[in-house]
Amino acid sequence: MVNDGSGAHGAAGDDSGTHGTDERGGAAPVRVLLADDEALMRSGLRLMIDGARGIEVVGEAADGHSALEQVTALGPDVVLMDIRMPRMTGLEALAALRERGDQSRVVMLTAFDTDEFLLEALRSGAEGFLLKDSPPEEVVEAVLAAAAQRPRFSPEVLRRLVRLAADGGAAGASGTAGAASPAGAAPASPTAGSPSAEPSPSPAPEGITEREWDVARLVAQGLANPEIGATLFMSVATVKTHLGRLYQKLQVTNRVQLAIAVLELGG
Repeated sequence: MVNDGSGAHGAAGDDSGTHGTDERGGAAPVRVLLADDEALMRSGLRLMIDGARGIEVVGEAADGHSALEQVTALGPDVVLMDIRMPRMTGLEALAALRERGDQSRVVMLTAFDTDEFLLEALRSGAEGFLLKDSPPEEVVEAVLAAAAQRPRFSPEVLRRLVRLAADGGAAGASGTAGAASPAGAAPASPTAGSPSAEPSPSPAPEGITEREWDVARLVAQGLANPEIGATLFMSVATVKTHLGRLYQKLQVTNRVQLAIAVLELGG
């Protein structure tokens, strides 16, 4: 399953390197919009990340409607979005951003880590999901990872996601019970009708080649593109080609959604 972004795996993201460069050839700042209905929380987030490792807070919003307006006006790279806000929730704002094709990366930040919120945020295209009590460095890393298209999640969120996939999709997921457990995780408990606690990975779904499915499984284990290439003896360019085909065939938009699909399909 995707890891938390620390170490060599790089949060199972698209290994795209730096965020970009400015007119002078230096590293461009990561421009962030803060969306939270609590002014105190917004102030805390600003103090936490503004100026940290090239991050620039360019605006604030107190609800989902305001967040959409600010995204249009400011064009931030990353939106730190609270889930529960008045007038329009963070999840509704995220869905609206994706519907209109906005490219801003959204990291959901909430005190409510329920399965329903987690799965809906992921399926709507969130680039990360953090609890509000996450330490400052973890929030900074999540912003930087999102700007580089590398999904990142709190360890608690990752554990919950793995459990959901292994349990067969609680809270709305349509996964296959007994999906193979990721490295280091305990095997899923057998469910009614399951032949054993550790079933073999399923074959490639219809329409997906075995080679593509090999790549998909390694994405679900948290490997970055160079690691996948080294494991499967293929170039990074070939890995990216397989990923593009997988996104299209499985109708997903990022590596996190691909990892969820793999687990749901028993990969």
